[in-house]
Amino acid sequence: MGRLTTHVLDTALGRPAEGLEIELWRCDGEPEHLSTHTTNSDGRVDGPLLDGESFACGTYELRFMAGDYLRRTGSDLPDPLFLDIIPIRFGIADQNGHYHVPLLISPFGYSTYRGS
Repeated sequence: MGRLTTHVLDTALGRPAEGLEIELWRCDGEPEHLSTHTTNSDGRVDGPLLDGESFACGTYELRFMAGDYLRRTGSDLPDPLFLDIIPIRFGIADQNGHYHVPLLISPFGYSTYRGS
């Protein structure tokens, strides 16, 4: 069975992004909110975001609540923030695959890729 996981690293501070809220949405047709998660001290969610029977092919979106996290870091940030909510829309084409969507963030940039 396939699964979906994520990991968030704060590249400006050189550490995992602990306490960052992430929403998972299914985006085939009208967007549907599936779940909300919070990263742990390792910048990970404690279990898969999707797995088992809930893991299905389709289009999904992770919404990383980066602004709330960045404000808590104590960094000197502009108001309004340059980055607030970071949406990453992606497709799952293999129902038996492992889809890992990591996020590397700083107050002024981010990157992602399909991890393993």
